[in-house]
Amino acid sequence: MPKHIAILGAGPGGYVAAIRAAQLGARVTVIEQQALGGVCLNWGCIPSKALLSVIELGDKLKKAEDLGLLLSGPPRYDLARMVARKNKVVASLVKGIATLFNAWKIDVVDGRGRLVDARTIAVTAKDGSQRQVQADAILIATGSSWPQLAQFPVDGKTIITSKQALDLESAPPRMIILGAGVEGCECSSLFSGLGTQVTMVELQSAVLPLEDEEVSVLMARELKKRGVDVRTGTTIQEAQVRDGLVVAQLKDGSTVEAEMLLVSIGRGFQSRDIGVEAAGIALGKRGEILVDDRMETNVPGVYAIGDVVGKAMLAHVASAQGKVAVENIMGHPTAIRYDVIPAGIFTLPEVGRVGLTERQAREQAQAAGHDPEQAVKVGRFRYAALGKAQATGDITGLFKVIADAVTGRLLGAHIVGAHAADLIHEAALAIEQGATVSQISHMIHAHPTLAEGFVEAVEDVEGCAIHQMKKKS
Repeated sequence: MPKHIAILGAGPGGYVAAIRAAQLGARVTVIEQQALGGVCLNWGCIPSKALLSVIELGDKLKKAEDLGLLLSGPPRYDLARMVARKNKVVASLVKGIATLFNAWKIDVVDGRGRLVDARTIAVTAKDGSQRQVQADAILIATGSSWPQLAQFPVDGKTIITSKQALDLESAPPRMIILGAGVEGCECSSLFSGLGTQVTMVELQSAVLPLEDEEVSVLMARELKKRGVDVRTGTTIQEAQVRDGLVVAQLKDGSTVEAEMLLVSIGRGFQSRDIGVEAAGIALGKRGEILVDDRMETNVPGVYAIGDVVGKAMLAHVASAQGKVAVENIMGHPTAIRYDVIPAGIFTLPEVGRVGLTERQAREQAQAAGHDPEQAVKVGRFRYAALGKAQATGDITGLFKVIADAVTGRLLGAHIVGAHAADLIHEAALAIEQGATVSQISHMIHAHPTLAEGFVEAVEDVEGCAIHQMKKKS
């Protein structure tokens, strides 16, 4: 009889794990209380990209006359129609997951699941009825939740999260965005494009504070070009709703008013009220479920993946973890690497990154007893020097690579510009395979393409980029 795996959650981790488990011969039951695809598909990754793609198109049209395309006037946005299209895209993808589940004979149980013990999940349906699912192994994929901060009570109208923001059918005249991380910067690109006066407030000294410093500087510059009022090194000490307006008192003493406040700081692990205590599952200090490199918890036969384990909180990481977990459950030992995870930030322009930032590389070199200035080499190449970028009008951007000065191995890559999130995967493969600067430089790239910028940046590590001015000695 095939092994039975019960999966709690059908987000990008849970549904991918379910399909892979079925492919490996398991009988699979998925328990989901909201919608197939989870937050990523229904209220996050896909909805935001569907809306941002329209703003990106609008940006292109604003340059149309310079490119020789004559239009009757500047582009105008119908946010209600944009949202309606977004909903169609989401519905189509959700239906696609359901079709795959049917094809692989994966059972779906609608309702809220809670572990009773290490082999049993109690499910409460929306109508209040209950049932139990018993399995040989359990995989927890409950994800994370939107911020719930007492000082910023979300009402869905004046104080909102990204969940409500992506369903707005009219853009507010003014918006305050608290947090300049990935979500905050993407929302700033979206709403500034729609004509909203955006004020973005960030406690750290830079936007995208976890990215490479040059990426942060470039992104701050581009957001300001879009009219975003970027305020770093401060935060909101108090926010009050008065006569339909949010009045925010900032730590630096200034006051900002807007029709909406979008809270975009932190996410909570969905480890509460799912029965981890009953099953004896250990949690970390932040409330994350602790797992080993096989994605197994301290309780044999109980695994966990995705945001709830507090590793790299990215949809594709959850999917990768899901595959690792079920492969181990099914007797195919494997582990996940966290040092080579590509990521995309869908701001305008996009950001792609993988591996170490320049600062991280130099800090690691210093910790190993090396001179950080001598142990690390950096190469750069501007989009504006690319024939393809000039031809298409996408000249804003930068390729940056970090390499080990002794071995020549690529340590990290950072791209800001058109299609950066797609272009970063060549660098990810190079780091995964331990490729050196010399090896990458010898790979012939098609012309004219944006990908040529990556190899030029790699060549620049040794001062050999063809379309780059000679480095000063």
